[in-house]
Formats: sequence, structure tokens, C-alpha cells
Amino acid sequence: MSTSVSKIVPFGSGGRIVETACRSLSIAATGLNELESRFGQREFAATFLRLVGVLMQVRGRVIVTGIGKSGIVARKMTATLTSTGTPAIFLHPADAGHGDLGMVTPDDVVLMLSHSGESTELGPIIQYCKRFAIPLLAMTARAQSTVAQAADICILMPEVQEACPNALAPTTSTTVQMAFGDALAISLMEMRGFSADDFHKFHPNGRLGAQLLKVRELMAKGDDVPQVRQDASLLDATIEMTRARLGGTAITDHEGRLIGAFTDGDLRRAVTAKQNLTEPVGRFMTVTPQAITPDDLAHEALHVMHERNIMLLFVCDRGRLVGAVHMHDLLHAGVA
Repeated sequence: MSTSVSKIVPFGSGGRIVETACRSLSIAATGLNELESRFGQREFAATFLRLVGVLMQVRGRVIVTGIGKSGIVARKMTATLTSTGTPAIFLHPADAGHGDLGMVTPDDVVLMLSHSGESTELGPIIQYCKRFAIPLLAMTARAQSTVAQAADICILMPEVQEACPNALAPTTSTTVQMAFGDALAISLMEMRGFSADDFHKFHPNGRLGAQLLKVRELMAKGDDVPQVRQDASLLDATIEMTRARLGGTAITDHEGRLIGAFTDGDLRRAVTAKQNLTEPVGRFMTVTPQAITPDDLAHEALHVMHERNIMLLFVCDRGRLVGAVHMHDLLHAGVA
């Protein structure tokens, strides 16, 4: 049963509600116009070009982060970047200090969103970037904020009027953030020459053939698969990871069975804890790591990677290590 406006609001106030909605849209449009006008300013345009240049050259991923409403925008930006040819992943600040910082590698860059630039939850990520020389890119509206001062490149967003009458709920500011994220993604997309065909490869409605690929068709095999025994030293494991360039190495027993995994993040934590590189890697490995079989579909492997926030899966046939598959290889093949 339908409910008339007069039954849920005082009679005669319907027009006022419509006016409020239109006013909100008008305020949002003003904010977008202010953002657009920023690109006409030489300093802002130059900063934007530097930002694009860094993202074009990144060898790893764009780690997008933010808290609260900025975090929601960051998630959307991550999805847009990934689907338009820029590998990106969202890092929740609340999880960063509980081990998830280990997924940030020296090949990555961090893109941090914070309207105020003073969210305390972002502190550990800022410190981590400074400690390990990870490029920190930022979007904030406050030039003197902690985030702005810590960033290597900072995009100063316009100070806009919130549509919220109490100026409390982020409304216009998040709209402007979202629009900037889209503008950034499309700029990168055009710079890469990312075509409509490429776009379809990254989506479920893309080419059927990519969705039917099996892991065995995309995995590294033979000597290309990094592996060491659990009594190998941390140094030996590091050398093996460097040789294979997959961001990790399998730990196998004398029968070639997968018993553990050791990643760049594990190595970083060991070095940070001042562990001796002659220590056996078995002390620091992840026991019984996630694995997949050669006959599993590639898109299932990608789903596992997204679900577990990992970039590398080892491939086993009846327990024996036979391969390794990296997320970049799946994405390059058009798997979605």
C-alpha cells in the first residue's frame, strides 16, 4: 500500500523537501565546479601531472587508503583504477597496524584520502611509508595537516560547502573526492591507451574465453617457480624470491610437497625484528599456505586472491608443488 507525502510529513511541506534536494544538488555542483577550476591553476595542474607520472611508472600496485567516508570513496577509487588498467588494492587503516602493512612492497605507492588530513588511524601507514621509503601520495583539503605535510605529493582539494545543513555529514566533500578519483582513473586510462577491448577483459561480461582459462595455462612452471627447503637461510630465501620476481617463495619438503610460504612481507617483518639472515626460513614461513590446483579455473584463483588479499598463489597437484600464479598474470590475461 502506498503512503502519501501528506501522511509522513506535515501538509504543505512537500515543496520544501524538493527545494532541499535541489539545494543539495546545487551545492554539490558548485563543489565540482570549484574542483574543475583548480585545474586552471598552474600549481595544481603541475601537481596533478606529477601524480599521474608517479602512478604511470609504479611497478607494483596503488595502495589506496582512507577512513570513514573517505575510506568508502577510496574503495570505489580502487575498483575504478583496477578496472581501467591500474592495479590497485584497498588497505583499511584499522587493519594496517595488525599485519596488513606487510602487503605494501617497495614497488608500490600509497594513495591516502583524508578530507581533514588529521585522522589518527592513518598514522601507522604514514610512519610505515616514511620508514621504508614508500612513496606517499595524498588528497586532502588542509594544506597544513599531518597528511599533507607527510606526503611526497599532495593534491589540495577545494574547501567546499557541505550540503548537510549542520556542516557535519560529509556530502559535497566526498562527491568532489569521488569525481577527482574518476578524473584520475580516466587520465591514467588514456595515458595507457587502455581500449574498450581491454576494459571488457577486466569484467565478468568480457570475453568468455578468459573466464574459461585454467590455472595451468597461466602459471609459472619448472625453474620459474621459486622454492626452497625449510632449513634454507633467510638469505637463501631472499635470493630465490629475487630470482623469480614473484614476491614470495614456496617452502617444500624433500618430496616436493608444499609445507609453507615466505613472502616479501614476511622478509620485511624479519628484517625489522633484526633477525639474522642465517636463521632458517622455516621459522618465519606461513604454515600450510593457500594453494590451488592446475585444473581450477583462473577466475577462481583470482577470487581467492581478492578474498585473502594476496598476490601470489602456489599450485599443487596432490600436494606436490607444480607451479605458481601471480595476480598480474591473471589480470593481463583478462581474467575477472
